[in-house]
Amino acid sequence: MQKQIVLKEFEFLQYKDSTKFNFVKEEIFDALEKFVLENEKTAEYLKITTKKGFGKVLQAQNYVGVIQTKDGTTIEILPKIQSLNEEDSKKVLIKMLKTLKKSPFKNFNMANLKSSKMPLLEIFITMFLEELAKLIQRGIKSDYITKEENLKFLKGKLKINEQIKQNYIHKERFYVEYQEFLSDRAENRLIKTTLQYLYKKSKLNSNQQRIREFLFVFDEISISHDIKTDFSKVKPSRQMKDYEQVLLWCKTFLLENSFTPYKGDDVAFALLFDMNLLFESYVGSYLKKKGLDVSLQDKTHHLAYENGNGKFRLKPDIVINKDRDDLIIADTKWKILSEEKAYNGVAQADMYQLYAYGTKYEKCRQMYLIYPKDNDVTQSFYDYFQEKENLTLQVLFFDVTQDFNDNKFIEDTPSFVVSNVDEAKKRVSEAEKNAKYIDHDEFIKEIDSHIDSL
Repeated sequence: MQKQIVLKEFEFLQYKDSTKFNFVKEEIFDALEKFVLENEKTAEYLKITTKKGFGKVLQAQNYVGVIQTKDGTTIEILPKIQSLNEEDSKKVLIKMLKTLKKSPFKNFNMANLKSSKMPLLEIFITMFLEELAKLIQRGIKSDYITKEENLKFLKGKLKINEQIKQNYIHKERFYVEYQEFLSDRAENRLIKTTLQYLYKKSKLNSNQQRIREFLFVFDEISISHDIKTDFSKVKPSRQMKDYEQVLLWCKTFLLENSFTPYKGDDVAFALLFDMNLLFESYVGSYLKKKGLDVSLQDKTHHLAYENGNGKFRLKPDIVINKDRDDLIIADTKWKILSEEKAYNGVAQADMYQLYAYGTKYEKCRQMYLIYPKDNDVTQSFYDYFQEKENLTLQVLFFDVTQDFNDNKFIEDTPSFVVSNVDEAKKRVSEAEKNAKYIDHDEFIKEIDSHIDSL
């Protein structure tokens, strides 16, 4: 019987005690261990360590998602968020995935998900099938496909060289090149290949049924025999815009490593996400929706220079431009702080990192370390200089369980609020200098429009 195991971050797999929820057979454990070792230079998807009473174990780290072994055993790893149960943790994970750029998750409507109790892989398959249903409703695209065949009648263009080679004896035949308007194009082949692949993966009756129905629609289309080549043939265009999201899903499933590259064939399927990147994306999206001018992974400065060339590029997670003379830098850390640890668990390396940002970005006066809200650890406030308060760092906590509209993170952090009235006044003053008359009503509208953007 195929088994499914659900872990939270930092829970572990073991092969000693079959009565525990986290038990896997020793051969499965060995395959997963080999997978970890082959990828340890890329990322620590699972950590090989020891636990009392279990010996060697595989402990989940900051990567969440799905790993499926060759015997069909599925391991789900969910984010550890406060005291949320499994179902609510999946909802938060999907909500965070929706903020990833160039991902297939962003257009998914949570209302279409009938139950987040279903396995995570089945949820992803459901998302793909929802997007494909929309595409089929609009109609699958056809294109002129070039073919070469040896026919009994002349059609298209006669290929002279091939005619001589192939039909020296059979002079009644014609070796021709011609075009047909067919739906058997690269995009459709990739979709059909994905459907066949997922039919073997899915264990949910409703998903299997929908896949069978969609395979009937793609019955006359062949499968892809060279997936990477077919993906290289996919060119973005206005005509093919309806295919964008579906093909992102195809790439996710068929290439498997589009989010977290991995090596080896010890597991059958893995789709894993770095929670640090997810948290950064989620907080950045929230700040943008609140109307702030946000740049993610800014690449303006280097830490040092050699012969005038920048070395050791600085990439702060979030840069917020408040106005022309003031900006804020924030770094997100997917890490639970605790008052039982020194400095509540804030790493000294992170303090050094923020100091480098603050000194290189000359307009920066305020910096933040943002952690997920988990308990009642108090916010910390630091000055980088003892005698003058011109570079400060504050530790903040962001509640990922709240929806964007309900989240009061901005309101609870007044320094994030841009001085919109002052900025509006500056713009009006500059306009007057340029002899552009702005009356009182326009001035009031200018101020109101900036305030409304918060």
